[in-house]
Amino acid sequence: MTSFVVASILTMASMGASPVETHVVDRVDLIEINHLYDLQGRLVINQLIFYQWDSASQRFQVRAWRLLKTDDQLPRKSWNQDQYVCHWKDMNVHRKVYANNIRETWTTQDPEVLERNMFPIEHRSELSQPESLSKQQVAVAADE
Repeated sequence: MTSFVVASILTMASMGASPVETHVVDRVDLIEINHLYDLQGRLVINQLIFYQWDSASQRFQVRAWRLLKTDDQLPRKSWNQDQYVCHWKDMNVHRKVYANNIRETWTTQDPEVLERNMFPIEHRSELSQPESLSKQQVAVAADE
């Protein structure tokens, strides 16, 4: 009986110590798969750029971006929903981002950085953040 109680306490303690995983879903108008190269033709980064259509300026504006670390993050066509979806684990957050449109680009200038001249970062809506993450965790997740 004592071993059962100890096992139960250890199980409960380990469950309380593990981080809670959260699911966050966003919708954007366009996902860009961008391959950024330097002027010598060497790959610098692969990134996903998430855009929202702005009817006032009649253009897509960057909402957020993330490094493309694995092919598993690439947007895939969800045929039953007739849209694209990309998903990945962002710290303790499972993210899903849906869009009706995608494009793939190969550039020598970073489109996300160029966008900062027209639409500053502080005006971006960013991807949704779960309520349970602290601001420090959110900053770390955005840098990953």
